[in-house]
Amino acid sequence: MGYQEATGSPGAAVEGAADQRFDVLNRATRGIQPPFAAVDLDAFDTNAAILRRNAIGKPLRLASKSLRCRPLMRRALAQPGFKGILGFTLPEALWLAEEFDDVVVAYPTADTDALRALAADERLARRITLMVDSVEHLDFLARHVEPSPSRPLRLCLELDVSLELLGGRIHIGAYRSPVRTPDQALDLAHEIDKRPGVRLVGIMGYEGQIAGVQDAFSAAALRSPLVRLMQTVSKAELAERRAEAVAAVRRVTDLEFVNGGGTGSVASTAADPSVTEIAAGSGLYSPALFDGYRSIRPLPAAFFALPVVRRPKRGIVTALGGGWIASGVPGPDRLPKPAFPAGLRYSKTEGAGEVQTPLRGRAADALAIGDRIWMRHAKAGELAERVNTIHLIRRGEVVDEVPTYRGEGRAFV
Repeated sequence: MGYQEATGSPGAAVEGAADQRFDVLNRATRGIQPPFAAVDLDAFDTNAAILRRNAIGKPLRLASKSLRCRPLMRRALAQPGFKGILGFTLPEALWLAEEFDDVVVAYPTADTDALRALAADERLARRITLMVDSVEHLDFLARHVEPSPSRPLRLCLELDVSLELLGGRIHIGAYRSPVRTPDQALDLAHEIDKRPGVRLVGIMGYEGQIAGVQDAFSAAALRSPLVRLMQTVSKAELAERRAEAVAAVRRVTDLEFVNGGGTGSVASTAADPSVTEIAAGSGLYSPALFDGYRSIRPLPAAFFALPVVRRPKRGIVTALGGGWIASGVPGPDRLPKPAFPAGLRYSKTEGAGEVQTPLRGRAADALAIGDRIWMRHAKAGELAERVNTIHLIRRGEVVDEVPTYRGEGRAFV
C-alpha cells in the first residue's frame, strides 16, 4: 500500500498503481544485483505508438543519442512510422551505417579521420548525410577530404529555428546554426551546388525552445504561462520563416527531406507543411523531464535501481552511487528522480553523490539494507553511458539483457 493511499488522499489511486508497477519490476529483477538499468518494453512500445500518432502520418527519424542502445534502436525502427536515424557524431554514424542505411549526423564534424573514411567508402557515402551550416564547413571538407565528384558526400543544411526578439537582442532557443534567414539558406545552397564532390539533400532545424522546454503547470507554475506564450509566438514565426527557407533552397536542389522537431514538439512540427519528417527519440524512454511537458505524456519506460547500503539515522537511507547528472543548465531538474518508494527526496547538503546518495522521507524507515530504490534519469540516452547493459522487461518478466553503446565498447562524446 502506498503512503498516500494509506491516508485516503486524492492521489491514492495513482500512488497505488505506481506501487503495483514497481512491485512487478522488483519481482522481475529479483535475481539481478543493483545498480542496473531496466526498460519496460510494454511502455516503450506504447510510447512509440504515441509518437506515431502525434506525427500524423509523417515519418519519425530516430534520435540515436536518446537511446544509445542498438537493440532498442532496432526495435523502434521495426515499428510502423519510424524511418532513418539522426546520429550525433560521424564516428557513431560510420559504426551504425554498417547496419542501418540512412543516418543523418545532426551536428557538424571536424573529425578528419572519420571524414576520410567516409569519403573512401562508396557504401557509407550513400548511407550517411553530414550536417553543415557555413562556408567554413565546406572549406574544411575540401581541405581535408577532397571529395570525389563521382562519389559526392551527402549534406544537410541546418537552419537556425530559435526565436529572436527585439532585433536579435533576445535569443530563445539553442545556439546552433548561423543560417537563419531564407536568403542565407539560399546563399549556402548555391555555394554547395557549385562545389564538386558534395550534394545538398536535406534541411534540418531543431526547435529546442518548443521541443525542449517544460510547459506544464506542475513543472513551473509561475512561468508556464510565459513559456506557452513564447512557444505560441515561436511556432507562428517559425512556420513562415522555415517555409520560405525551404522554398528558396528547393529552387536550387531537389531536397530529399526537411527534418524538424524533437519529442516535445512532434505534433506541432508535424503540422508544418514544409516539414517532411520528425526527429524523436527521448519519448521512447520518457525520462523525468517529460513529467513537465503538456504536449506529450509518454509512459516512464527506463529506470535504474540502486541498492540501500546504509541507514544513518531515522528517516534517512543511503544508496550506492546515484550521481548520474544530466547535461544542460545545472539545476534540480537535472538530477535523477527518486521514483519508488514514493516520498523520498535528496539531502540538501549532498544531493545525488558520486558513490553514495542519502535520501530522506518517511519511506526510508521501511527500507532495509539491500532493498532497492528505483530512479528515473532526467534525460533519455545519457542513462546508457552509465551501464554496460539494459535489462528488458515485458509482461512482468526479464526477456533479455542487451548492450548499450558503452557495453559494446563505444563512447562517442
